[in-house]
Amino acid sequence: MFKLLETTVGQVLRDQAEKNGNKEFLVFPGHDIRYTFHDVNRQADALAKGLLAAGFKKGDHIGIWAHNVPRWAFVFYAASRVGIVIVPINVNCRHKEISYILSQADIKGLFFIDTYRDTDLTEILYQIIPELKNSSAGKLDSAQFPFLKMVAILSDAAYAGMYTLDDLVQTGKITNNVTLQKAESEVSNTDTLTIMYTSGTTGFPKGAMLTHRNMINSVYLAFQRGSVPGETEIIFNPLPFFYITALSGCLLGGILFGHKIVGVELFDPTFSLDVIQNEKCTRIFGVPAVFLALMGHPKYKDFDLQNVKYASIGGTSCPAELLKNIFVTMNLKSMHHLYGMTETSPFITDIHILNPSDPNLSTVGCPLPGVEISIRDMQNNKCPVSTEGEICVKGHGIMQGYYKMEDATRQTIDSKGWLHTGDLGFLTDDGYLVLGGRLKELIISNGLNIYPKEIENVLLTMPCVHDAQVVGIPSEKYGEEVCAFIILKAGTSATDQDVKNFCKNNISSFKKPRHVFFTDSFPLSGNGKVQKFKLSQMALIMLKENKQHAF
Repeated sequence: MFKLLETTVGQVLRDQAEKNGNKEFLVFPGHDIRYTFHDVNRQADALAKGLLAAGFKKGDHIGIWAHNVPRWAFVFYAASRVGIVIVPINVNCRHKEISYILSQADIKGLFFIDTYRDTDLTEILYQIIPELKNSSAGKLDSAQFPFLKMVAILSDAAYAGMYTLDDLVQTGKITNNVTLQKAESEVSNTDTLTIMYTSGTTGFPKGAMLTHRNMINSVYLAFQRGSVPGETEIIFNPLPFFYITALSGCLLGGILFGHKIVGVELFDPTFSLDVIQNEKCTRIFGVPAVFLALMGHPKYKDFDLQNVKYASIGGTSCPAELLKNIFVTMNLKSMHHLYGMTETSPFITDIHILNPSDPNLSTVGCPLPGVEISIRDMQNNKCPVSTEGEICVKGHGIMQGYYKMEDATRQTIDSKGWLHTGDLGFLTDDGYLVLGGRLKELIISNGLNIYPKEIENVLLTMPCVHDAQVVGIPSEKYGEEVCAFIILKAGTSATDQDVKNFCKNNISSFKKPRHVFFTDSFPLSGNGKVQKFKLSQMALIMLKENKQHAF
């Protein structure tokens, strides 16, 4: 009989620090950083005091707009400790996207990294918040973002109008332990821990509100039927913390199970293999594309990976043949294959694989303890066993709802409490879930959710574009790839590279179309709707023939 954990993130970290305080927890070899549980707990306390001193209180929202810099974790643990809601933001977001989230999420404080790859994120903020340069740190008064009062940098650089993390820690020295303890005691496990944004079919991202109870129990129960990561495990995580699989499986899994997390700022196969070898990692946590990149490295066999005995694969479905290939190539003892979605915190099912010949390898396993799955037809009636329908879910991981989107919440969670995933599948006689297609138009590429409407809206702002449709096509490496079909305005011209360059400046890099096709019309159904499944079929044909014009 399973039992839910009734605790908070702040308390779990405190308990682990008391139990394993001097044990290494977060390691970033690229920065020569090695934090113990005690280090992280102490930093969380210091920064939490700083947030309280800066005027933040339970229920306020802070955003984290950065890739996996070590300080990302400090902000997450500090905010959660005193009941401040964390809004992870994809570091690839640009002007329009970051503006939307800052406004829609009512963000009061934003922590960010100044540069990411070749992009100056500081300049983006100065452009969308012109008042920032002339404001005092922590006292921002923005016309466009009235909730936003503080911007803080996660690097050591100093910028006008912004705090550094050290500034906040120094500010927090006026906050005594009694004040911190009082704030922490008021946090409940049913309080919102995070608002995770997932793109919407209307082109507007939706923020799923997830509680401490949701997130903690989702990762805790995900491993209960198989190899639970123990305190001696060393887990390699190449996934970004703003991605719910890493946030749950690593930043929460690490403090729940007491194991070491070895991280990298950005995934690079060569550097990652070197880190896995030198840190003697025992488990790799990633999406299918990560494993393909590692195993496909030309010098893969030159690295000593004998300590790697386990793998945890999530973020997107993984074909049975690829699972088998990973198991055999890496000489694993076992692996977990997990299925879920942001709105379910995220895990729904798990299969613990002990043998590459497992007959259930083509499934995503059975529901986690405390999770119910019901397969429903288009009339919301329950489907018989082995009959495909929409996967609907109940359980401890179901989100509270979408932030400030009551209609969207009602469309997703019905009156009986079933969350409709939009995914198609069926249950076998012995309770295993087999995934099919998707009712919704969601594209999952490299474990990231992409909605066509969002990209279409950007393409339609290109002066030469008359109409645009975006679809996904299968990809062994990424799960799916984004394809754009474009009808040009009369008298205009453009190349596929023109379209890609336009997208580069207007949308996150992971959403950019990988393939662009020009056409004179779209296939329509009898009632005039675009038949996107036919566009996907056409894209595969065009790619095979290496053509850029559909007709």
